[in-house]
Amino acid sequence: MGGLPVAAVVTAMVLSGGAGAASAQWVEPPGRGWMDLSVFHLDTRDAFHSDGDIRAFDPFTQGHAVSTSAFATVAMGLIPGVDAWVQVPFQRLRFDDLGGDRLRSGIGDTRFYLRVQPGRYLGSGFPLAIRGGAKVPVGDFAVDAEIIPLGDGQRDWELVLELGHSFYPVPAYVSAWIGHRWREQNLESRRDFGDEVFFLLSGGIEFGRLGTSLIAEGWDGGVPVIEGLSIATASRSMLRLTPSLSYRLGAGSAKAGVQIPVRGTNLPAGNTLVIGYFVRLGSEA
Repeated sequence: MGGLPVAAVVTAMVLSGGAGAASAQWVEPPGRGWMDLSVFHLDTRDAFHSDGDIRAFDPFTQGHAVSTSAFATVAMGLIPGVDAWVQVPFQRLRFDDLGGDRLRSGIGDTRFYLRVQPGRYLGSGFPLAIRGGAKVPVGDFAVDAEIIPLGDGQRDWELVLELGHSFYPVPAYVSAWIGHRWREQNLESRRDFGDEVFFLLSGGIEFGRLGTSLIAEGWDGGVPVIEGLSIATASRSMLRLTPSLSYRLGAGSAKAGVQIPVRGTNLPAGNTLVIGYFVRLGSEA
């Protein structure tokens, strides 16, 4: 298979899941939380190559990626100043070229997080939180160029600093986070993706039942080691913007937006449609 590895398709969709978590920035009280269901759909024949240019996956093989991923994220307060998150994706990944049509569906790699607000224990209400977690390789992985993997086949560990501010009584907010992702080696494929630094900036405001938000997010990966060789041209990076609209509907809010890639390397290009539903859990009392 020429061009980018087909595994890059699942990588792009798995890392899309982080944006949905921007719906809530503050540590949840015990017994309260939120649930977000977000669906990402990408249909593209283009990719960011190692030089950053956008070109076809491979002009000779006519690659075409169609990926739909649903991410269910649930957060719940455990004790004062501490909450927990879990995120489970369901993937439907398709990559077609002159070599054949490939389609895989199923559960992808799952993420778990604990988040703490350290200022609470120091008598400060400063909205700084520390989140740590892991991505567990639940999704099926196969070392086969003709099979689309449902995950990366290895564990990731993350440490994130979060900061948020509410403009209450104005229904508006801004939030930011920056983190480091330690990526373990995939022993089956003899591939080490390299650690990654990532960030997210988000802001939003509501006008009655209607809301609007803008997310800027990105990550830069280290130099991958593939079968014992460091290959600088295989490193992955992305910077993208996600404008979206929301509307209060029922017990929560429905949302729709689009992820727009600004720059990247070794990942699929093309805009990604995002739809979802966010709802709060637990009593407000």
